[in-house]
Amino acid sequence: MNAITPPDPQPALPDPAVPAPGGRNPFGSGTVVLELAPSPLVRERMALALADLRGGWVFRRLAIAFAWVDIKLRYRGSVLGPFWLTLSTALMVAAMGAIYATLFHMTLRTYLPFLTLSLVLWNFLSTLVTEACTCFTVAESTIRATRLPLVVHALRVVLRNLLVLAHNVVVIVAVYIVFQIWPGRVALLVLPGLALWAVDALAVTMLLGALCARFRDIPPIVGSLMQMAFFVTPIIWKPELVGPARLWLLPFNPFYTLLEVVRGPLLGEAPSAAVWSSAVLASAALVLLGFWLFARTRARIAFWV
Repeated sequence: MNAITPPDPQPALPDPAVPAPGGRNPFGSGTVVLELAPSPLVRERMALALADLRGGWVFRRLAIAFAWVDIKLRYRGSVLGPFWLTLSTALMVAAMGAIYATLFHMTLRTYLPFLTLSLVLWNFLSTLVTEACTCFTVAESTIRATRLPLVVHALRVVLRNLLVLAHNVVVIVAVYIVFQIWPGRVALLVLPGLALWAVDALAVTMLLGALCARFRDIPPIVGSLMQMAFFVTPIIWKPELVGPARLWLLPFNPFYTLLEVVRGPLLGEAPSAAVWSSAVLASAALVLLGFWLFARTRARIAFWV
């Protein structure tokens, strides 16, 4: 009787969870089973974020079309359309001007142009920051269905608020005509201030859009902070009311300096070097932080919205 020879031991199958050298599938299919390589390098992330910015510029006309459609849909069926905002701003300026001019012992000619500029500019800033929190989440269907640069959705929010600001400029012009005010040549200093605002608007939209797409608790916090900033920033009260002893503290408020580089020239006052320095530093910090966060989270935004 012949002895039964045991079968040759079968070679152990490779574990799919353990990658072969080079991260390749040990079964020979050439696909990656488990990628243990580190996340993309910072340089690659920055390059992709820059490419997204360039793509946003290429599709700028699409962003303008999106913004215009948003305005039309918001006021569809309305008689005055977006000029309802102009009317409400004019009524608020008239009511608050009459009350606070009396409380602060100022004449309407002195106080009302300041209040009008402050409220119109602050409404733009406040609305922009609030809507920046949802610039990606409200475009969820578009982001998932269409391959577009994410910057297009940030530009959409910025341009939409610029259109609203353009309607409210009518109130400023009306007040200037009524009180026969002309700021003079110093008003040209508003141009670098507006350029600074344009860069900051896109940076804050990219920053808050990415951050709020991941953490949905942030928009209410941002709304509360903007309400606090409204009262601690010279908007309804003039800067000199804090007194000479505390006037030096104002440049430490970035909302004040960013507001003043646009408001001051339109009131015929050149912003001081301290105001400009604070505004430029705050803008630089905002741009760097916004671009860094956008570059780091850009690949995940489509999964978060």
